[in-house]
Amino acid sequence: MSTSRSWAVAGLLALTSIGALAQSTGPTVTGNLSLVSDYRFRGISQTDKKPALQGGFDFSHPSGFYLGNWNSNLDSAFYNGANLEMDFYGGFKTEVGGVGLDVGAIYYYYPGSGKGGTTKIDNTELYVGATFGPATLKYSHATSDFFGAPNTKNSGYLDLSLAQDLGGGFGVNAHVGYQKVRNVPGAAGKITDYKLGVTYDLSGFVLGASYVGTNRDGIFFGPQSGKDLAKDTVVLSVLKSF
Repeated sequence: MSTSRSWAVAGLLALTSIGALAQSTGPTVTGNLSLVSDYRFRGISQTDKKPALQGGFDFSHPSGFYLGNWNSNLDSAFYNGANLEMDFYGGFKTEVGGVGLDVGAIYYYYPGSGKGGTTKIDNTELYVGATFGPATLKYSHATSDFFGAPNTKNSGYLDLSLAQDLGGGFGVNAHVGYQKVRNVPGAAGKITDYKLGVTYDLSGFVLGASYVGTNRDGIFFGPQSGKDLAKDTVVLSVLKSF
């Protein structure tokens, strides 16, 4: 699961895309490839605390419309046999009074899940976001059962992120989010996640280190390993955009 980007590199992509959009006068296609020590989605490991290879492409039009795809390997035991996540998204961006607005939809596709009588994990969310200076506030709303959990349609996620270029190749980013899963009682249905990270651009390769965690240790465990998937950790990353 991704909000179309791993949190380990999301802040960096936000910083680099601002400059690209400002200079663009026609349709553009960009790509990204990254390696992370642990793929975390809303604070929870998707790879059983193991590395992930991730990448995608984005098409943007001067009118503000955009389309994209993002992919990552997964822990197949956690995803009912699926070992790949493929995200497809599209939307519209504009600016009003110095505030950047973004509305769109994202489809999370997990090829292989749902076979053999297992639950199909695929999920669809609509989102709306606003950016002012280094801050972005975004709300995502599930229009399907939330990643296959029964009766969880209309679950929501609120996300506040910050990304700041410090100059000299350095950047910092931070994030806090709140997930409310409808009809899931107790702690598992109300999760807060957070991240604090730094990046450094080394000749076009962006190195990152982020402290990532949740307030729900001891609830989500790897089906085979038994690892605590929501426990705080440091995520290392390297990203190349092209």
